[in-house]
Amino acid sequence: MLHERLSSIYENVLRRNAGETEFHQAVREVLESIGPVLGKHPEYAESKIIERICEPERQIIFRVPWEDDRGEVHINRGFRVEFNSALGPYKGGLRFHPSVYLGIVKFLGFEQIFKNSLTGLPIGGGKGGSDFDPKGRSEREVMRFCQSFMTELYRHIGEYTDVPAGDIGVGQREVGYLFGQYKRITNRYESGVITGKGLSYGGAQVRTEATGYGCAFFVAEMLKARGTSFDGRRVAVSGSGNVAVYTIEKVRQLGGIVVACSDSSGYVVDDKGVDLDLLKQVKQVERRRLDVYAERRGGNATFVPGRSVWEVPCEVAMPSATQNEITGRDAELLVRNGCVAVGEGANMPTTPEGIRIFEEAGVAFGPGKAANAGGVATSALEMQQNASRDSWTFEFSENRLQQIMRDIHDRCLRSADEYGMPGNYVAGANIDGFKRVADAMLALGLI
Repeated sequence: MLHERLSSIYENVLRRNAGETEFHQAVREVLESIGPVLGKHPEYAESKIIERICEPERQIIFRVPWEDDRGEVHINRGFRVEFNSALGPYKGGLRFHPSVYLGIVKFLGFEQIFKNSLTGLPIGGGKGGSDFDPKGRSEREVMRFCQSFMTELYRHIGEYTDVPAGDIGVGQREVGYLFGQYKRITNRYESGVITGKGLSYGGAQVRTEATGYGCAFFVAEMLKARGTSFDGRRVAVSGSGNVAVYTIEKVRQLGGIVVACSDSSGYVVDDKGVDLDLLKQVKQVERRRLDVYAERRGGNATFVPGRSVWEVPCEVAMPSATQNEITGRDAELLVRNGCVAVGEGANMPTTPEGIRIFEEAGVAFGPGKAANAGGVATSALEMQQNASRDSWTFEFSENRLQQIMRDIHDRCLRSADEYGMPGNYVAGANIDGFKRVADAMLALGLI
């Protein structure tokens, strides 16, 4: 239940942002956690900090015209929501996917405020993208779209203003095209304006792996807090994109056995452990479906079309695909099958009902704003390297990432304990992330 004051704030959010269901869900989750904070800090309510945080500082929507290989003109819509800059320049990825609309971008940007706060690094929250679908498009079509997109976006970003990165549908290829167009338009080699770049032109070691590695590190800390580890545990990972692939890689290094992963066509079960080299070849190089993986794996793997990967028995679940993919029914099945920990590699992949079921069952639940913060944390480290014209080794960067994830885990637990919700990572993440942003906003005056 919401605190009385927070309930009226939420009703106002619903009224002012009609139809944006994902944004409503993200706001409610935070508001449900911070009620106890208002008792200790009445200044947050008196100064309407919460209302201000729920309203983006700036929302940009623009037209993206581009031409395909046949000469046909297409018009997509581009978005950038610059949500909160109290802690630093807006920071958050760009998503290219047909599902993108303002509500999705606002939900992602709102989550990003607190995720970025949790890293302890000086970055604010923002998000962007387009309803363009890069799947099935040629290299030249993707390049032309990215160039058109950046031709509008460039005027709104900068290393001290707003620093985008990648997300679903925006990988190193797209970041390269975007950065190239920014450089061409501005006549500046401002490498800190976008992160997730290739190593040859200002990218950071471990950035590609960071979200997946960071999520595995966070879950390892949750298991450690309960006196156990990944050793020998069956793990299911949803998705087979960048986050999923590097989650699988790090879980294997930490001793876990990843027995299943998925894509939009279904899931594959591989009881001996997913063959990571084959998975990378099929998904990252050839960009094909998981049925191809199963065919090449022979009798060791089974492809199940059109079903949920969460029906595969596992001890650790790591949703790494998209929002609201674990429903209440999925959560119940996971609990019955012996799941003891969930680490969200995607943004808000578990429905509120699913979260409730996990918490009531005593499952260690790492929310995305904490568990997948490794990606943006390493983006901030890339910004540091660009600003100092420096380059760090893979080992040094990975050690920094692991320490940041350990610190996030510990801060979540401390905040949950302080406000009477021991072991509740959702509450701890929301409270710790909120307080740092709220204190900065109070210090900066009426912003």
